[in-house]
Amino acid sequence: MKQILTQILRLGRDLGTVGQSGLALLGVTVLFVAFVLGPLQGRERALRDSLERAQRAAAPAAAQAPSLGKLDSLYTYLQKSEGPTDWLAKLYGISVATGVQLESATYRSPEEKNISTQKIQRYEIVLPVQGSYPQLREFMRRALAEIPVLSLDQVSLKRESRNAGAVQAELRMTLHMVKP
Repeated sequence: MKQILTQILRLGRDLGTVGQSGLALLGVTVLFVAFVLGPLQGRERALRDSLERAQRAAAPAAAQAPSLGKLDSLYTYLQKSEGPTDWLAKLYGISVATGVQLESATYRSPEEKNISTQKIQRYEIVLPVQGSYPQLREFMRRALAEIPVLSLDQVSLKRESRNAGAVQAELRMTLHMVKP
């Protein structure tokens, strides 16, 4: 035992401070792997097994019940008491409030195949408007925020000259409504 201790001390002198630091770092690494990384890997395996069991248990239930809940929630969201003319009046009010000039609007319900079986009614709206660029942005922002069944489909901007302050735009929007 005394010989081993003597050889360890002589090895320490021969290695110097850099070698001793390297051995110490190696020892700390071994302790880290044994006491920290090992238990974490075991915990990860247990969590993966638990997740796989939960996914296997949920798979048959998901296959049996189609996602009708999401579709029903969409219908509930789009179900509003207002009609298309009410929403058009609201669009006009927003244009007045934002300073956008709205002189006319056209809207129509597109003809679709199997329209009798569809539950959602669409109304395509074309709005020729005029105003400054910030006014047009505010109009679109407020319209989309205040009319939850409205989508903005296309924006076409036109300015007569670089010095002109007003921008002419054509906005194509769609009202998505549930049929009564």
